[in-house]
Amino acid sequence: MASSPSSLVFKVHRREPELIKPAKPTPHEFKLLSDIDDQEGLRFHIPLILFYRHNPSMQGNKDPVKVIREAIAKTLVFYYPFAGRLREGHNRKLMVECTGEGILFIEADADVTLEQFGDPLQPPFPCLEELLFDVPGSSGVLNCPLLLIQVSRLKCGGFLFALRLNHTMSDGPGLEQFMAAVAEMARGANAPAVPPVWERHVLNATDPPRVTCRHRAYEEVAGSTSSILTHDHLVHRSFFFSPSDITALRRLVPPHLSHCSSFEIITACLWICRTIALQPDPNEEMRIICLVNAREKFNPPLLPRGYYGNGFGLLAAVATAGELSRKPIGYALELVRKAKADMTEEYLRSTASLMVSKGRPLFTVPGTYIVSDLRRAGLEKVDFGWGNAIYAGTAKAIPELASFYSPFTNKKGEDGIVVPFCLPSPAVERFYKELEGMLKGQLVSGGANSKLIVSSL
Repeated sequence: MASSPSSLVFKVHRREPELIKPAKPTPHEFKLLSDIDDQEGLRFHIPLILFYRHNPSMQGNKDPVKVIREAIAKTLVFYYPFAGRLREGHNRKLMVECTGEGILFIEADADVTLEQFGDPLQPPFPCLEELLFDVPGSSGVLNCPLLLIQVSRLKCGGFLFALRLNHTMSDGPGLEQFMAAVAEMARGANAPAVPPVWERHVLNATDPPRVTCRHRAYEEVAGSTSSILTHDHLVHRSFFFSPSDITALRRLVPPHLSHCSSFEIITACLWICRTIALQPDPNEEMRIICLVNAREKFNPPLLPRGYYGNGFGLLAAVATAGELSRKPIGYALELVRKAKADMTEEYLRSTASLMVSKGRPLFTVPGTYIVSDLRRAGLEKVDFGWGNAIYAGTAKAIPELASFYSPFTNKKGEDGIVVPFCLPSPAVERFYKELEGMLKGQLVSGGANSKLIVSSL
């Protein structure tokens, strides 16, 4: 079944952007980012969006804009680096100057209801540029606000919380920690339940730097025939994988891989379908890069509780386009599992050393697809007083390059996974055909119909 809110157009009335400063004076100091934080591949702003229903118990004087604005100011007292600005030092080293200037905040009213966004509620979202307005001069990595937040009231009494984060500052779990603190303050707390911890030095390179591992995610390779980021007509879509879809994919998996995770099997499936859709030369190397969270990976923990910096490694699996197209899903799945298994403390230290010794390079781009699992980040549980979000995740995919997996519960109450996607128009149609075929073929043999839900603009 396809869900397409592409015809939905509505007006958003925005107030002038404002800077929210910490509610109390905070230290003016410089704080170094880690050698994982300031790599080239994280020097961009990532958009996220959360949808909230109308809550009758919050009527009266409870305005989400006012509540959230005040809560942010209180939270910034504890997370004061977010109110600062990034500076760049020797060897491209990034640091935050804690100036207390504040984060950008926009109050808005949208002439639309939640129901009009359609069901299922999944990206791409119409009029996103109005719901998360790009304030002129605000989107640079250096010397610009590190967070932009827009809260838009809806006609139905619900609201949208849209956010743009400078990715060098935090990853998904780190951002969730900050937003959970804002939510706690909104509900009356005086301090965050989990005190924030900076300590970015724990993910710094050794001195002198020692690169002890092979880093296939950062290899220098020649350009590819599927030339990433050069197409004019890109199409955003997203796919909702229901439990029955994941069960169908599992039927394709050989017995020795039957204990694979949902993330691993979806990633292998998408890697194959995307490769076939792009139609590269059969001998071209295709690369899948998985962002693997270090927070729950090691015992004892590598990162202290309350750490809100980027705490992940980039692990890559590589195969030729021909191998991915011809071989069964077990081949790609095994490569994905082996890549994830390479995530060790030594690998992270080696990555940090690679960043320092090579000038903080970008990850490999030609033939690359990046996936990040936000399902356990907990963004949907951020409750400002109106209850949990009904959708919480990235607002869109990074064109042609990356997808972020977000949790979503459909109207049947099924907990599934939403994956936003962006590819050139012809490739999207081929991708959908391959993915639908993979699911339908297996589901038909099992006596059921495919339930893949597609949302597109």
